[in-house]
Amino acid sequence: MTRWPHEPVPESTAPLPAPEITEAECRRCGTLIAGLDGRYACGVCGWVNDHSEGHRRLPRADEDPDRPPKGRRQPRRLPAPPPAQD
Repeated sequence: MTRWPHEPVPESTAPLPAPEITEAECRRCGTLIAGLDGRYACGVCGWVNDHSEGHRRLPRADEDPDRPPKGRRQPRRLPAPPPAQD
């Protein structure tokens, strides 16, 4: 069984709204922390809430304006080592 949807998801042409900066107390240590759309990570104790607890849905990969073009990119070649000096 596959986890991918069988039908293509319709693409939205509307731009995504800007993320909202939200604040909360860390559930582990009580430190005041800030996050985006209700998703938090505490820099003091390392606690992170689950992504599903956010206020809005996460964007799909095809909605990311910085996503590289489709297809696999060729890896960068490392420079050749200098010739051995005898």
